[in-house]
Amino acid sequence: MRVALLLAILSCCGAMRVSAQRLQASSEFSRPDPFGGIIAADGGGALADSIRVPAARGAYASLHVVAAGFEGAYELRLNLPFESTLYREWFHLNTSDSHYYPDALIPVRTPYQSRLPEPTNRVPGQKSQAFWVDVWVPASAKAAVYHGNAELRAQGRTVTLPIELDVRSVETPNEDAVMLDNNSYGTSWMTEQFPKTLASLATGNEAELLRLIHAYHRIFYEHRGDFHQLGYGHAGKVGPEFAPVLSGAGKTKHVADWTLFDRHYGPLLDGSAFANTHRGPRPVPFIYLPVNPEWPASYLWWGEPGYEAEFTNVLSDIERHFREKKWTSTNLEVFFNHKKRYKGFNWDGDEVRFDRDNEYLIAYHRMLEKAIPHNTPVKFVMRADVSWDMERQFSELKNVVKFWVAGQGMLSWYPDAVRQLRQRGDIVWTYGGTPQVKEMSEKITVDPLRSWISGVQGFVRWLTVSPGPDPWFHFGGGGETLVYSGERFGIAGPIPSVRLKLQRNCLQDIAILERAATGDSREAVQSEVVRRFNGTSLADWHNTRPPLADTPVVDWNNTDIGEAERPFDARISVLRPSGWAAVREYALEQRQ
Repeated sequence: MRVALLLAILSCCGAMRVSAQRLQASSEFSRPDPFGGIIAADGGGALADSIRVPAARGAYASLHVVAAGFEGAYELRLNLPFESTLYREWFHLNTSDSHYYPDALIPVRTPYQSRLPEPTNRVPGQKSQAFWVDVWVPASAKAAVYHGNAELRAQGRTVTLPIELDVRSVETPNEDAVMLDNNSYGTSWMTEQFPKTLASLATGNEAELLRLIHAYHRIFYEHRGDFHQLGYGHAGKVGPEFAPVLSGAGKTKHVADWTLFDRHYGPLLDGSAFANTHRGPRPVPFIYLPVNPEWPASYLWWGEPGYEAEFTNVLSDIERHFREKKWTSTNLEVFFNHKKRYKGFNWDGDEVRFDRDNEYLIAYHRMLEKAIPHNTPVKFVMRADVSWDMERQFSELKNVVKFWVAGQGMLSWYPDAVRQLRQRGDIVWTYGGTPQVKEMSEKITVDPLRSWISGVQGFVRWLTVSPGPDPWFHFGGGGETLVYSGERFGIAGPIPSVRLKLQRNCLQDIAILERAATGDSREAVQSEVVRRFNGTSLADWHNTRPPLADTPVVDWNNTDIGEAERPFDARISVLRPSGWAAVREYALEQRQ
């Protein structure tokens, strides 16, 4: 009898141990931690045993799936009614607070097999492994609730997670209401992040580099964004992959060879780089030209007739080449990114503070107009990134600069500026940083939402490809990246992040809301959006002119600017974990 009792106890303990095995889920903005819960920044709380995911047609729907409660080998399967992609979430040890956050997403095939704890991630005491699931809902799908599941097989048993996709009748527009731009500089960072992939560069083989450049364009394009890659440094040195080869001097200077340039830009300018994507192939909307004070003419000869001759000759060659290739959909930016303090040139092109520096932009515009036929279909545009002196520049550089990228906080000091600039046909974007992983997930939606409300056409995250020297085990927070190198996982290209996916899904929702916010309905729609997002009013999202703006710009410093921006930022900075879910529900309620 004692033996029977002992066997019964052991059997019960075994059943309890096996029953702890579980497969759970959370909504996209509730990021799982590696210990079976939700990270504190997203409100904490528990995972769910089933999930219903609301979705629009012609868009992605996303969720987290979490395997937990066991150790050892396992297999995970997805059984969903639409095309789906599974990613293993990497838990980064964030150095500033010593907490783990999921961000990098490693694409894996289903069924996926591994072990818990995950051998490669090496999280001490790991109790659960999180996965990101992307589901593509085609525009042809009927509005209905679709049923599917995920299956976890471990320890000889199978557990199932029910997944419902609540597809609504609304269809997501393919065009975005806000261009979300992802900025970068040169290609040296690529050789650092992809040493194996780009090993052949040392022998002069550029094929892998160009393929990788196109892969970065494609990953941001697929996530409803744009990718900018500046091809020259602060002293004007241009990377060979960013400019055609030149020959001659003075009146004889011209483009000698387009080969590498065309291999780089051709697939971007004709859209073929984006074939086989859900958004379909189309040309990139913007690219930087290599034009700077040192290219195509040497700045040593600035002010001399030979400098102007070289500049106008080469820009004329560019116009002719693009026209002949029929690359006429993309805005070609003449943009000056240097600052005096970097000691390359004696004037600021970027974020001009001193009025006299505007004279250089006026001079370049005059030369550009001389080089380019008035009726050309090729889209050249003078771009200026502005902050300190933007108010005066808007006036003094009218009809010179047609593309403004303004500091987001400072632009809000001039409430009528966006409307006035757009009325005269200018393009207006703002710029800023990227939320770190330790911040609430909803933080990634603030800049797109603020841009949409303010009326600008785009927002630039100034650097989005620099995860740091060791993002896997000593992470710097992710404030300068939204993508990672996949080389560690055998992928010769970039892999996405949780934050990039959240941003994409936010942009899908804003595209729906923009279609609804037409005519007299705009204020009502936007008012309801911010009310649901964080309980604010639309007036809270519009700033007023601070006293600092009426003092001489040359007397300002960064502390003054920060203090002037702080009151407005505080009005819209209070976030809540369910905020964007409420906005999405409102978007999905809209009629076509």
